[in-house]
Amino acid sequence: MALAPTVKVVLGSIAFGIFWMLAVFPAVPFLPIGRTAGSLLGAMLMVLFRVITPEQAYSAIDLPILGLLFGTMVVSIYLERADMFKYLGKLLSWKSLGPKDLLCRVCFVSAISSALFTNDTCCVVLTEFVLKIAKQNNLPPRPFLLALASSANIGSSATPIGNPQNLVIAFQGKITFEGFVFGIFPAMIVGVVVNTIILLGMFWRVLSVQKDEEDVVAAQEIEVAEADVSSHRFSPATMSHSQELEGEGIISRSSRSSSLGEFQHMEIRNRIVSSPEVDSLQRVSLDVGSESARIPNGSKENGTHTSPQLENMTPSRGRRVTLNGMSSSNLALSDSKDVSVSIQSSDGKEGLIKRWKRLIWKTSVYLVTIGMLIALLLGLNMSWTALTASLALVVLDFKDAGPSLEKVSYSLLIFFCGMFITVDGFNKTGIPSAIWDFMEPHARIDHPSGIAVLAVVILVLSNLASNVPTVLLLGARVAASAAESSPSNEKKAWLILAWVSTVAGNLSLLGSAANLIVCEQARRAQLLGYNLSFWSHLKFGLPSTLIVTAIGLLLIKG
Repeated sequence: MALAPTVKVVLGSIAFGIFWMLAVFPAVPFLPIGRTAGSLLGAMLMVLFRVITPEQAYSAIDLPILGLLFGTMVVSIYLERADMFKYLGKLLSWKSLGPKDLLCRVCFVSAISSALFTNDTCCVVLTEFVLKIAKQNNLPPRPFLLALASSANIGSSATPIGNPQNLVIAFQGKITFEGFVFGIFPAMIVGVVVNTIILLGMFWRVLSVQKDEEDVVAAQEIEVAEADVSSHRFSPATMSHSQELEGEGIISRSSRSSSLGEFQHMEIRNRIVSSPEVDSLQRVSLDVGSESARIPNGSKENGTHTSPQLENMTPSRGRRVTLNGMSSSNLALSDSKDVSVSIQSSDGKEGLIKRWKRLIWKTSVYLVTIGMLIALLLGLNMSWTALTASLALVVLDFKDAGPSLEKVSYSLLIFFCGMFITVDGFNKTGIPSAIWDFMEPHARIDHPSGIAVLAVVILVLSNLASNVPTVLLLGARVAASAAESSPSNEKKAWLILAWVSTVAGNLSLLGSAANLIVCEQARRAQLLGYNLSFWSHLKFGLPSTLIVTAIGLLLIKG
């Protein structure tokens, strides 16, 4: 493809440069509008500069990819509500054999879960669990955070729903779910193993530090207690005013004991269930108490005084109230006990019904998800399969889907729309084609040297322009060049692009969104705020990315 007119090339490059700058550095000082607004700005500039027409901009948006992305996000939201990720978090620490075993578990659990539920979702949910495990075992969080982010990136390469760039590759390359999995899964498994070995080698001394058994047990008990306290959330409706004051140190210990006694007295009174009979008996007991307070001591001892209210009182519903043998307050307590027992039994039945309903619903969520994966393996349309599964979960929930749908990352969907338009406009300038024409003779996948050159180009571009734009810019050209040598090489070229662009995210902290998510989640964590710096990530990311990428290229099947 020849270059477009000079004005179109310059304006298109400016629009793409603004999009790239805001996508890689979303908080630049002079234009801190973020990635989503940056992609829309780049798309709008492409239309305003007349690099593409409005009709071409609309046609550049890939609706099947957006549908698949939306469907997988909804399924992930309902899986989170069904405690799937909670179970994964418990699996990380279940019968652990030590720090090295924990690190291996983090690597493999994050890799498998990211392949099924996308790497970004995996990192968002599992970061907090990883920090809790590190703190409870008195371990440094850095190796576990690196294990989570890097393994999530590597694991997501195995399926089309593992990350956004794989979605683009699966649709543009017309690769089935089954073909994608069988083509990359061996490289993914070996890559996770190699990445785990590199982590163990780099942090072997840190993970081998042992303390006295008593100190470790005591530290774990303290950490668990602190974790429970910090993770518990008080509702404003249930927190009393005395609790707030006590937290500020205003209430003394003696006043706390007196207020506790008053609280217990109020609690006993509140347990008496209000009913017409019990209310009448309570009124009798209160009246008796008030009258007895006004009777002189001598009259009380002789028993000669009788309250006029008691003489003139007629019990409700024809029941006779006597003070011989049992007082009215005792009658009220005995009746209230019977009522409370019956209410407790009914509450127990309702709780049991709710638990069964919850169990049935969670089982339905898991079955629908498994059905979606089976349908994808059978080669059904990926976009409509994910949308069908998401709507099935909405219907099975049998309640307003608004709160669940509000958790969908609509900003990501909008970002994709703007990116599709911006990249399509930049392609129409002819610059990507000119660059590829220069690189194509040296990047053919029918020679090992060509595969190495292609991998280096993808690694560099994925870290400079991000992996999804790199796939959009290079995908069709790399596949067409591979198809010239052999039709079977076309699929292999797409899979190489998927593998390298995904693993390239481990090179630096800015290489993938999963890295940034782990870094931000760790920094904001209540349990243990930890800042994963750019250089600390690069010391591990550079050797791991180069080694894992090279080994995986040998195992990619076309």
